[in-house]
Amino acid sequence: MADSAQRQVTALQASWIEPSRTALCIIDIQQDFASPDGLLGQFGLNMDSVQTAIANCQKIVTAARKANVPIYFIGLKTAKETDSPAWKKWMSRQGRDPEIESAICRVGTKGSDFFMVLPEPSDSVIYKTRYSAFHGTEFDKQLDQKNIDTLVFCGVTTECCVESSVRDAFHLDYHAIVATDACAAYEPQVHDASLSAMAINFALLSDTQQLCSIWEKTV
Repeated sequence: MADSAQRQVTALQASWIEPSRTALCIIDIQQDFASPDGLLGQFGLNMDSVQTAIANCQKIVTAARKANVPIYFIGLKTAKETDSPAWKKWMSRQGRDPEIESAICRVGTKGSDFFMVLPEPSDSVIYKTRYSAFHGTEFDKQLDQKNIDTLVFCGVTTECCVESSVRDAFHLDYHAIVATDACAAYEPQVHDASLSAMAINFALLSDTQQLCSIWEKTV
């Protein structure tokens, strides 16, 4: 992470992320986004930073489970009937093939499966058809039913589905915290720019060591 983003990491107070008020949100760690054998890996994107983020996310998940922090796995599932016409037109206007790129995380394919960080029966799973975890889902309703007001985010990609979900969380009056080293983009400079933008406008930045340290002390 760039020095500018690192300086924005906040020293969290334990009360801010108490298990009774907090949920851990794991965004789009799925085969097509995170596996070298998935669709984006086949397109030639560099998955090295994603693998590092996944390893850190696994550590956070372990600490969250021990502290009884509710865990939400958020995943993308696409189908032709739910594809966005605006997204397809945006792709075509860039000279890209929307039909090929729409095939990511298709319903019924291995590409939509969660990768390396896997939900357990006690975890909640939310599937979406757009970038944000809140768009067209029951996520906000489920959080409200559990009296959760704070969300810790990790996953991929930082500037797209993570940031979109964090923005919407803030608009819905949740306290948003981003685990900087448990998120990743395929280009480091994009990851750093997204973290800086979130820190300036609507989120607190944390990291794996700090989150695990706090939650491990609650056990």
